Amino acid sequence: MTLPANGGAADGDALDRSLVLRNLSKEYARGKPVLRDVSIAFAGSGLTAIIGPSGTGKSTLIRCVNRLVEPTGGEILFRGQDLARLRGRRLRAARRRIGMVFQEYNLVERLSVIENLLCGRLGYVNPFMAWLRKFPQADIERAFELLDAVGLGAFAAQRADALSGGQRQRVGIARALMQHPDLLLADEPTSSLDPRTSVEIMELIAALAGKADIPVIVNIHQVELARRFATRVVGMSGGRIVFDGPPGELTDGHLKTIYGGEGWLAT
Repeated sequence: MTLPANGGAADGDALDRSLVLRNLSKEYARGKPVLRDVSIAFAGSGLTAIIGPSGTGKSTLIRCVNRLVEPTGGEILFRGQDLARLRGRRLRAARRRIGMVFQEYNLVERLSVIENLLCGRLGYVNPFMAWLRKFPQADIERAFELLDAVGLGAFAAQRADALSGGQRQRVGIARALMQHPDLLLADEPTSSLDPRTSVEIMELIAALAGKADIPVIVNIHQVELARRFATRVVGMSGGRIVFDGPPGELTDGHLKTIYGGEGWLAT
């Protein structure tokens, strides 16, 4: 995808949800880059899957977008702002519009399922009222609607630590959608799950985000899930993008370039 000349929202389009990364780099140790001047644009719709071997920078890229990881250099252009330059209140305001689904769920284990969903509204509610667990009725109703949508309507009062892994990830998806995000990021959302549950989780992400027209960027190891659910696949190797295209164009040759070697293709 061609990078736009200005990096802001398109003229007259206040709801533009495209994301542009320009020369994004990250070093955890000096002289050892994990991301190497990555430049790529993500459209404001659809599901993009990022694939690649462990250690190639997939999670780092996603976590740089919402600043869970501080980039070493480059620009992160979203909704007319460079997220890489934001601090304090402006950064918190930008993060409210970026939902995140985590590999290890990141639920508050001692809270109930419905309370975990309402955590998705913390950026919009008076901190004292949130501490008292008093949320607007509209938020409570929305939380119950999302619980039904992810198939957990009967688990609202259940503590999060009593749920299975698949159920926890469903709560994580619903919590992210509680933010009414302009962008949804998912960092290895299926890596701790069995194959059947992995498919169910990807179906939920694709269906619910698609219904709300929220663009999704998901970092995923399972190539077949990427092919099945993504509208676009980005392959990374050595901190660089080595493939970018529709899943139907992802060949074994591309996979050899992304992952290296040939023997694993037969497994």
